[in-house]
Amino acid sequence: MAGGGARAAYQIGVLRAIAELTPRNSPAPFKIICGTSAGAINAAMLASHIHDFRHAVLRLLSTWSNFHVDQVFRADPAGILKTGAHWLLAMVSMGLLGKKDVLYLLDRTPLEALLHRDFNPDDIQKAIDAGHLHALSVTASGYTSHQSVSFYQGHADIKSWNRARRVGARANITVDHLTASSAIPFIFAPQAVNREYFGDGSMRQIAPISPALHLGADKVLVIGNRHAEPEAGQRISNHTYPTFGEIAGHALNSIFLDSLEADIERLERINRTISLIPKTKREAFNIELREVEVLTILPSRDLGALAIDYIHELPLTIRTLMRGIGASRKSGSSLVSYLLFEKGYCRELIQLGYRDTKAKTEQIRAFLDLPTP
Repeated sequence: MAGGGARAAYQIGVLRAIAELTPRNSPAPFKIICGTSAGAINAAMLASHIHDFRHAVLRLLSTWSNFHVDQVFRADPAGILKTGAHWLLAMVSMGLLGKKDVLYLLDRTPLEALLHRDFNPDDIQKAIDAGHLHALSVTASGYTSHQSVSFYQGHADIKSWNRARRVGARANITVDHLTASSAIPFIFAPQAVNREYFGDGSMRQIAPISPALHLGADKVLVIGNRHAEPEAGQRISNHTYPTFGEIAGHALNSIFLDSLEADIERLERINRTISLIPKTKREAFNIELREVEVLTILPSRDLGALAIDYIHELPLTIRTLMRGIGASRKSGSSLVSYLLFEKGYCRELIQLGYRDTKAKTEQIRAFLDLPTP
C-alpha cells in the first residue's frame, strides 16, 4: 500500500470491496502486507487484526470515514503559529535563534496519540505465531544513512537484504516505525528509530514492490494513488508562474507516485524477459529470477482534482495557509489532497476505491483464489 497522506483513504475502499468477497470471520487472503507512509499505518492496522479480515477493514473504515484534521495534526491557531514561528525564526537567523530541531510545519501529536490508542504492537507477533501473517513491512527513509529502510517483522526464516541504497532490517514494528514512515518532509517532524532520524518512506524508495518480493511474495496486489491517465497528447502551454503550492504539490507527486509506476513497469519487463527463457535453462544456469504476477488497482479519477470540492472542510487556519501559498486553486490542489484529512474527502475516496475494485471483482477473485459465491 502506497503513501500519500489523506489519499490513503482510497485504500480503505479497495479493502472494503475485497473483504466482501471473503467469508465471514476468515483471515485476510494475503499473508504478506507492505506499506509506506500513510500506507504503512493502514498496513500495520490491517496486520494487527489479520485473523478477522472483515473486522480489520471495518475498524479502518470507521476511522477513515470519520476523520478530522485535528486527529492527525494540530490545526488550531496556536499550534500553527508555534511551529511556523519557530521555523521562520530559525531560517531568518540562519539557525542562531529558534529551535534547531523544528524543521516541520505541522505538529502531528494527535496522530501519535491515535496510533498509541488503536495500534497494539504485540498483535503483530501474535498474528505471526498463529500463522495468519507471514510478514509485515513498513519503509522509511534514513536522513543519515540515505537509505530506504524496510523494517519488517515476520517469520523466522526471512533473511534481511542489502541492495543499493535500500535494505531490509528485522524489527518489532512500533508506533515509532509508523510515524517515521509517514513523516512527510518539511510538513511533519522526522522520527528517531534506533540510531538515526527517518522521514517519509516514499523518499528514495526506487523499488516499492521490492520488500514484498524479498519477504517471499510470488504475486503482488498493488493499490496505487495516481489515476490511470490516458496516453500523453499535445503538450500544454502555460506561461503562468507556478505558485509555492503548485511546486510543493508537484514535488510530493514525484515522491509518492512516480517510483511505483516505474517499478511496476520494470517488473513487467522482467517478467516478459524471464518468460523467454525455458525453465530447464533457468534451472541449469541457476537463474534465481522468477515471474511475479501483479494486479494493480488505480483510481479512475484524479485524487488531486477531487480535493478542490472539499477544501472548505479544512479548518480556517489551514485554508488560510493553503490560500496564501496558492494551493487552494485547481492547479495547486495536489498539495491539499495530501493534507485533507476530513470525512467528506475521505469518504469520497473510499467510495471511489470501492467502485474501482468492484469493477475488477472477477480479476481479484481469480488473483487471490477466492471462492465463488
